[in-house]
Amino acid sequence: MSTNETPQAAPILSDYDRYIVAFSGGKDSLACVLHLLDEGVDPSKVELWHHDIDGGEGSDLMDWACTRDYCRKVGEALGIEVYFSWKQGGFEREMLREDSLTAPIVFENEKRELVSVGGTRGKKNTRRMFPQVTADLSRRWCSAYLKIDVCSSAIRNQPRFEQGKTLLLTGERAEESPGRARYASFEPDRSDLRNGKRVKRWVDHWRPVHAWTEAQVWEIIEKHSINPHPAYRLGWGRVSCAACIFGSANQWASLDAIDPTRVDRIAAYEEDFGKTIHRTKSVREQSSNGTAYEGMHPDTIAAALSHAFAEPIILPEGTWELPAGAFGESCGPI
Repeated sequence: MSTNETPQAAPILSDYDRYIVAFSGGKDSLACVLHLLDEGVDPSKVELWHHDIDGGEGSDLMDWACTRDYCRKVGEALGIEVYFSWKQGGFEREMLREDSLTAPIVFENEKRELVSVGGTRGKKNTRRMFPQVTADLSRRWCSAYLKIDVCSSAIRNQPRFEQGKTLLLTGERAEESPGRARYASFEPDRSDLRNGKRVKRWVDHWRPVHAWTEAQVWEIIEKHSINPHPAYRLGWGRVSCAACIFGSANQWASLDAIDPTRVDRIAAYEEDFGKTIHRTKSVREQSSNGTAYEGMHPDTIAAALSHAFAEPIILPEGTWELPAGAFGESCGPI
């Protein structure tokens, strides 16, 4: 690209052979999926990739219990394949790492086989602390190790991505934070290798809702009458982990009200490490300083804390309602 050439602002969708949406189950990644469909992309060419924060192997420390099945059911409702991936042992194993290598990454390939990569090289080291509340991904390691690296490894280690062109979509929005406002809306992905000498892999990264407002996000979800993740209906303004390190005092108070055992476990880890998540206040102090969200319905609590999502994904016409958490506390990355 010459110095006078303007970077391409958006992809030409017809150029791609497949479309991967990094799908958390939250509103922004859901908006990415729906936008693709509105643009006429064939659902058979779309894949939803959910990176399981707790590792898909028994740990349930951080994420909402319903999220994995909610993502699966969204894919089924929209006629889109859903693939799962994770770091072995998830958040908890990585946090507890002591004089050891980071764990391998596991992903489902197109044959639904589980493939394990990595975890055999590098330098042994110790974490024994929660990720830090910072924009620095080397210290806020949950995003880097449990999402970004997992996605890139799954692309790099599947030969099918050496054929044709792939478009990866993620749901960051400029409105969320000054850091995210600086992201490019369209660029080559970190897994791209289009100029490789031995292996070529064309992967572009598009943030289709980067310039959208939150109102626009909810509008497209309402248009398609999609049932939002239960956490939004409980009052959370952002769906990441239930015990997200960016959680506000009100969110910790709300989690303590509906799932006190989880907060107990996190508080015990803080005491064991001698370091709190927020460095100045423990989760116990934050919960005490916050106020639990009002109107958390028992059925919605049960839906959020269940591993099986039994509610309909596409709601009957005229029944969709803006959830309590819309336009509320987002409490996300800096």
